[in-house]
Formats: sequence, C-alpha cells, structure tokens
Amino acid sequence: MHHRPAAEFFGTTWLVLVGCGSSLLAPADASLFLRVMVTASAFGLAALALGLATRQHSGGHLNPAITVGLCVAGRFPRAQVLPYLGAQVAGALLAMTLLNIVASGGPAYAPESLAANGYGAHSPAGYSLWSCLVAEISLTCMVVFAVLGAGGRGATGVAVPIAGAMALAAAHLVGVPLTGGSFNPARSTGPALFAGGWAFQQLWLFWVAPLAGAALAGLTYAALREAPRSAPHEARSPFGAGRVSTPGPVHDTAPRSSREAG
Repeated sequence: MHHRPAAEFFGTTWLVLVGCGSSLLAPADASLFLRVMVTASAFGLAALALGLATRQHSGGHLNPAITVGLCVAGRFPRAQVLPYLGAQVAGALLAMTLLNIVASGGPAYAPESLAANGYGAHSPAGYSLWSCLVAEISLTCMVVFAVLGAGGRGATGVAVPIAGAMALAAAHLVGVPLTGGSFNPARSTGPALFAGGWAFQQLWLFWVAPLAGAALAGLTYAALREAPRSAPHEARSPFGAGRVSTPGPVHDTAPRSSREAG
C-alpha cells in the first residue's frame, strides 16, 4: 500500500520539475505567446509520460485535484486521499528545490518569481482575482472530467493518461496568460513556498479553485453515471428501414487500475 504514495511523490516531482522548469528557465526575452506554448507542451508531455509510468502503481494522479475528483465521484477511497495529497505536495517541493538550485546558477535568478501562480498584478496578463478564480475552477473541472470520463466503461489502460495529458495541455493554453496555469494545488504550492511574499499570500486561490472544480467534475460525472436508462428494446429506424437496438443500462466495467487512474 505504501508504494502508491511513493509513486505519486516521484511522479509529481518530475511533472513539476519539467512543467515549471519550462517556464522558469525560458529565455528572459521570450514572448508571452512562446511561454504559453512551451509551458502547455511541457506539462502535457510530462503528464502523459509520467501518467503512463505510474498508472500501474498509484493510478497516476500527480495532482490533488484529480485525487479529490475521483474520491467525490466514488472511484477512489477516502482513506487514501490525505496520503496522496501529502505525497504530491512533497514531490512538488522536491522539484522546486532542484529548480531553485539550477536557476540560481543563471544570470537572471529571481527567487520571488519561481514560476509561482498569481492573479491581479501578478497575473501574466494582468487579469483580476475573479477572472482567475472562474478560470481555475472551470479549467480544472474540464481536466478532471476528462480523466473521469476516459476511465469509464470499456476504457483501455492508456486512455486515462492520454486524456488527462491532452486536457492539461489544453487548459494551459487558456490558463497561462491568466494565472500562469495551475489546475494542480501541489504545482502551485512548491513555487509559492520558495517565492514567499505575494505568492504565498495568493496561494489560497490555487487550492480553493482547483479543488472546487474537481468536486464539480466528480459530482457531475457521478450524476451522469447514475442516471436511469431504459432497458434494451427494439425500435424502428428513423430512416424507415428495419429495426435498431437501443442500449440498456451502462455500467462502469473498467479495470480497477483504470478506475483509479488520473
């Protein structure tokens, strides 16, 4: 059982190292557009690789929002939520420790801007608190719902990491100009604790909003999964030729590793 949080720890470490490193170590004269594309690609590719690498050990959540969303949807045990969250945050802290060492050797080292997420004056494009709050809730909901849906009926072992990585990359394309792109409280905590000051003061949003979005995704998925459906019966084709069969109840028959994956 202890190997699961350990897998989350190492997986989250490399996810944050690559994702935040792509932003932190980008050339100082890089445009916002270039930073958006690089950051989205880095998080998406890292999430895909590490999700595939850890899915057999821990389900490959690598994100407290995914863990909470799966729990709310009834697909992850409550007793394991806190160990997973602790491992994910610890992994993010290790990643930022390594990045801080690397970045400190560069000419433009600034510990107060270690890829921390922010709103208002600290938003990359100057967006307000409310804009960033709504964006983080909505985009995290999309990411978590993609993970939940991909792990449903008939899912293959690789469907969840692929869907999660694609959704995460897409979310960053929208979210980087707003907040720097969080959708993951562990990813936000690591940089904030090192940057301190304003980053630590604004950290609350990057826990509240992603977890609210994750809970919304979990509740929505559970409601859709439990919606009553008609029994199989024959119905005449709308095109008038022969009969067609309508589906009956759909059950979540995905293997255990897929149901828990993120």
